[in-house]
Parts: sequence; structure tokens; C-alpha cells
Amino acid sequence: MPRGTLLLGIDLGSSGVKAVILDPARGILRSASRPVALHSDQVGWAEADPAEWWDGVCTLVPNLLGSLGVDAGDIAAVAVSGMVPAVVLTDVEGLPLRRAILQNDARAVEELRELRAELIDVDLLHLTGSVLSQQSVAPTLRWVARHEPDVWAATRVVQGSYDWLARRLGADVHVEENWALESGLFTLDRQPLDAVWARLPDHSPLIGPVHCPGEVVGSVSSAAAAATGLAVGTPVVVGGADHVLSAYGAGLVEPGDCLVKLGGAGDILAVSPTPLVDTRLYLDKHPLAGKWLPNGCMATSGSLLRWEQALLGGVGLDVLDAEAFRATPGALIALPYFLGEKTPLHDPDLRGAVIGLHLGTTRGDLHRAYLEAIAYGFRAHIEVFAERGLAVERTWVTNGGSRSRLWREILADVLGRELASIVEHPGASFGAAVLAGVGVGLIPDGDYVKGALPPDEVIAPHPERTALYDERYAQFKEFTRVTTSLSHALARSNP
Repeated sequence: MPRGTLLLGIDLGSSGVKAVILDPARGILRSASRPVALHSDQVGWAEADPAEWWDGVCTLVPNLLGSLGVDAGDIAAVAVSGMVPAVVLTDVEGLPLRRAILQNDARAVEELRELRAELIDVDLLHLTGSVLSQQSVAPTLRWVARHEPDVWAATRVVQGSYDWLARRLGADVHVEENWALESGLFTLDRQPLDAVWARLPDHSPLIGPVHCPGEVVGSVSSAAAAATGLAVGTPVVVGGADHVLSAYGAGLVEPGDCLVKLGGAGDILAVSPTPLVDTRLYLDKHPLAGKWLPNGCMATSGSLLRWEQALLGGVGLDVLDAEAFRATPGALIALPYFLGEKTPLHDPDLRGAVIGLHLGTTRGDLHRAYLEAIAYGFRAHIEVFAERGLAVERTWVTNGGSRSRLWREILADVLGRELASIVEHPGASFGAAVLAGVGVGLIPDGDYVKGALPPDEVIAPHPERTALYDERYAQFKEFTRVTTSLSHALARSNP
């Protein structure tokens, strides 16, 4: 049995595998990543090959150990994070029977329609924390049974991405509680939801049992040790969903803690002492017992800026930021619905728009309007939190967009609150490493993450700009309201 003091965290992301080695006393010692491919053989499909995940782990772990000059026995435990609720179908030995079907896959349209009709009298929102949607697992399994019957007939276990990898390392078969919740197959108290299970395809593979983050669920097998360079017997600890562990790693522990993530999409998560169930939000369980993470995801954030860059011939964001810095705040109002909208509106047929254009409008005016529009979307979520009794007290901002100081300033002004910036957040792999330490007692308190990633800068709002943005935000909401029917008409005409 390894007796080391180092911890390994692995994250299976949408674009790659990342791993970190954490020393609880000194922090992150080293991290590395390896890209993986996303596959979309047909419109709406989103798949990844678990073999690439495994190859990434088998490359990254030995390289990390070698670069640090440490032995396999120095790793005291390992935990895994990943996308949720991805679906991995395996045989009895745990070998995948097809590519993983990811959470943003949209193939099961007909199956979703059928199940909504069959479950119309079941209050899925209050039973599971979310409504039946395209990322629910039951429609996906029905699609596989209908379109790939040989695969379904051979399926013996259904797991999420990170739970499958933990099993490949040597863990017992299980699913983590947030995969269970977001799958729509289990209730808020982790019990199978009979009404949904009764509508799964004939033939029942093993799904579960459900385990919580930080629980030891096995140890590295001899086969996994030979492939990865880890030591036989290294404890494997339950990790969790990537967005949850990213927020946890940023230090979200106390009720009212909030994280804004400026990634390709726009994520916002807040800590609640009780389940906050609302059709306008998603709900996840916090890694620490007795806490929850209501959250939202806007369809565009950084992806809107990448579209803008492409339209403008590849101009750098630093150039656009400099021009937007000189632009007048609130000169234009933009709607950021270039991919429709997820939360809090749940309307895929909304479309982007800009109002206030004139012949003196500059490129900087437009860029600033897009940054402001995404900030208004985050403000809408904070209003939902407040409406449901959850007051946001402390706010952090992370991910790629947080490198833009202008965007952080705009967020602080629009939200009317101080923002602590963690520009180089190591991601969910750090949260996984912390949970590995909690699981084996090297980290005695889950509050370890508080202050573990000190902010690069705290930005205070400017009162005069906050007052202006209060007015613009009200106009943003009205602009959304009056253009919705036209957006829907255009979406129907131009799908």
C-alpha cells in the first residue's frame, strides 16, 4: 500500500485530459494536459472515445511522476473528475462497447418527446432537481436500444465518464451522486426514481450504486498500475462533475459563495444550504455534505467573442479590449443569444441582436456591448438566486475570459459587487486531488480549498457606472421581451 503524501487529480474535459499532482502542504506541484478528439458523425451528435481518455492518463501520469522525480508510492490517492452526465456503455469487464455519448449530444429528439409524454404526471423537477431534457440519460438509453440494438444487448454497465475511468483504475462499479442527479434516474436523496426506471428499455444493465465525492471505492489494480505507472493498491477516491469540482476548487464552501466562469459558455454557481429547485436553474450537490450548488449555464460567453474575432478577420482580443476601453459604457445594448439561450430562459430559438447602432458606431462600441450583454446574463441568474432566498455574498471569476481586465471591470459594475479574480484556475483536476486527500485523511477538512487559490486581483465596482448599468439592464430585459417573437419567427424560417 502506498504511503506517500502526494495526491493525483485527473479531469476528463471536453477537449482534453488534465492531471495535477498536489502536495497538501505546498500546493500544486505540477500539471499537464493532453488533447482528445470530439466526434460528431451526424448533426447534433457529440461523442468521445474512452480509449483516448485512457491513453491520455497512461501518458500523463508517468510523465508527471518522472518530471517531479517522485516514485509511484509517493502518490497516496487518486480521484477523477469529468463531464456530466456523459454515458459510457460497457461489457461485464468494463470495456466500452461504443464511444461515450456526451452531455451536449442532441440525437435523442424523438425519445425525449416520447418520455415527456409518458412522464407528464411525474414532478421530475422537484424529485430530481431538473426537468427531463436532452442531457437526461433515459432518452439516450432508449435511443441506443432502438438504433444500436446489438450494443444495448451487450451492455452490462452504464456509467459516467469519470466513474468509468475510476473503474478502469480499479474502483468498484459506481456512479457519483451528481451524475446520478443530472441523469434524471435518481431522486435528490440518491434513490432510483421508479417512474423513470420503468421506462428504460428492456434488459437492465447495472447503473449504480451511488457514491459521494471523497469516498474510497477501490484501489489501483495490477493491470492499471502497469499501464499508468501508479502503484498497486493506491486508493481510488470518488471525484465528481467537472463544473462542481472547478467551483469547489475555487474556494466555494460557504453559503452565498458564488463563481462566475467565463468559458466558451457562461457558467455561474452558488453555494446553498438547502436544495434550490427552480425551472430556470440546474441543481447539483456540493462535494461537502449538507450543501448544494444551484447553477446556471448561458449558451454563449467566450464563444460569442470568438465569433466576433472570426467576423473581424482574426483581430486579437487585446486589441478589441483596448478599443472597448475607450468606448462609452452602455452606448449599445446587445442580446447574446447567438446559440439561443439555456438558463434562465431555456429558449433555443432566441437570436442575437444589437440596438443603438449609428454611423458613428465603432468596433470598440460593439465589443463592449457583447461584454456587457454577457454580464447582464449573469446578473439575471443572481436575481433568480435572490428571488429564491439565496443572497450572493462573495463572488469569484475564473476561466479564459477572466484574463480580460476590462471584462472583469464590466462584470463588477453590472453586478454591483466586488469580484475576486482567479485568472489561472487549475480547473476541476485540482478539486479532484483535494477530494482524494479528503478520502484518505491527508486533508482532514474539506474547507482546505478556502484560500488555497488566492485571488490575483479584487475589482470593486464604480458606483456611477453601476447606476448606468442598472438602467441598461432593465432595457436589456425589455429588449429581450420585445424581440422574442421575432427571434422565434426567424428561427423557424432559418433553422
